[in-house]
Amino acid sequence: MSSNALPVPQRASSGSAKPDISPIDYAKLLIKEGRRRIVTLAAIFAAISILALLVGLFVLARNYTASVTILAQDSDIIQPLLEGRAVSTGVADRAGMARQIIYGRKVLSEIVGVGGWDRDGSMSPVAKDRLMEDIRYRAVVTSPRPDLVTITYRDTDPERTYRVTDAFGAQFISEALAAKERESREAYEFIDKQVQAYHRKLTDAENNLQEYRSRNADAQPGSATDVSSRIAALRTQVEQTRMSLLEQESRENSIASQLSGESAVTSVQTRETLYRTQLIELQAELDRLMLTYTERHPDVMRVRHQMEDIQRLIEQERNRPATARSGTGSEDSQLNPLYQELRSQLSQSRREVAATRSRMGVAESLLNTELDRSRRIAASESVLAELTRDYEVNREIYQDLLRRRENARVSMGLDQENRGLTLRVQDPAIMPLRPTGLRLMHIALAGLLAGIAIPLGLLWLLVRFDPRIRSPQLVETRSRYPLLASIPAYPSPRERRRQLMRMAVAASMVLAVVLLYGATYVYKSSLG
Repeated sequence: MSSNALPVPQRASSGSAKPDISPIDYAKLLIKEGRRRIVTLAAIFAAISILALLVGLFVLARNYTASVTILAQDSDIIQPLLEGRAVSTGVADRAGMARQIIYGRKVLSEIVGVGGWDRDGSMSPVAKDRLMEDIRYRAVVTSPRPDLVTITYRDTDPERTYRVTDAFGAQFISEALAAKERESREAYEFIDKQVQAYHRKLTDAENNLQEYRSRNADAQPGSATDVSSRIAALRTQVEQTRMSLLEQESRENSIASQLSGESAVTSVQTRETLYRTQLIELQAELDRLMLTYTERHPDVMRVRHQMEDIQRLIEQERNRPATARSGTGSEDSQLNPLYQELRSQLSQSRREVAATRSRMGVAESLLNTELDRSRRIAASESVLAELTRDYEVNREIYQDLLRRRENARVSMGLDQENRGLTLRVQDPAIMPLRPTGLRLMHIALAGLLAGIAIPLGLLWLLVRFDPRIRSPQLVETRSRYPLLASIPAYPSPRERRRQLMRMAVAASMVLAVVLLYGATYVYKSSLG
């Protein structure tokens, strides 16, 4: 049986694509098919390699990268000295702040001028906007540490890469410091406006409070306390006066009841009775004198003469007729002294009662006046409390804003003198000498590998999925018939010449690719 490819027998299993041959025979089949298609495989290899080389030469651009590292320091000797008096306007997210600054339209417009894209100013707004988008895409901002910001930029021109990167760092520092100074100045201006506004509010509140107090005399400080003490004193006075009035009225009633039981005259006596009473008294005096003196003593004699005179008066009174005695007022009436005393006390008590009633009326009138004043004060306390509360609140806020304004003034001075957050270039940008990323060597090497791998892969697919029988062992395996003999194929001289010609063409293709790669490498080495 010939070893040339034969059609698949009907009984062969078409569902299995796996060849039932040894790896050595499989490798021989690959070599055999490769020799038959050597020109095609070499052409594929040459095409892929040359295409990769052309891509590396003309399509893939050489990118240069430069970076600048900026150190942000927000702690120095001034911060602990001014702690509590000044606030540093540092930003914790350095990378975010850097992105906001360098990705802004203002900075990108400056970068377009620095990079030399629009030197003559003829670039259209659309093209300029696209260019800024491309610059934003090629600029990368990272933060290796919280106090470091790294700005990396890549471009095809090394000099422009250096200029743009250095300009990014300078713009970031200037814009960050300007933003800090602007932030502190705006904070100071805002607080100053609030101070002025609350000063007007405080003045208005004070004027309203003073005007209300001037219009309401009872709305003075301490009026409620004075009125309360005055009301308590008047109530005590009224109670004491009422108790005194009750005592005086009771005393008046008692004196009146006593006076009603006494008569104004104690007794009615005649002259004879009076003479007898005098005679008895003179007799008693005479008896007392006789105990001491004799009959010849002047006092004894005087008393005896008085007694004789009274005896004569008694005799005369007896001898007078009764009508004469009554007509001449021979009777004497004597007033009752207790009655006179009670009348005097009653009159005094009535005067005291009248004075006490008058005093109690005045006290009650004053008490009613103070109660009315207390009600007016209570009615005005709500308005006064609201006005006072507004004044106190505005005063507290105003004083707090004054302190904050001074703190903001100190902070603004620190930022103006760059004493707060300090930004300096830690690692400056340098001129890139070698490109970064994928280079021509990488693309060329990938092209050679792809030029080798793709033809081999196609050859393997051909042998793997071609349904024709290419090995004698497959005949017995798939047809279940014994193989009696295998006749090898011998090429003719013409076929040998053709085979050699194909080998020479393939070798020339491979050699041409190698020479082209070598010449390109020499050319690039001489340039770079």
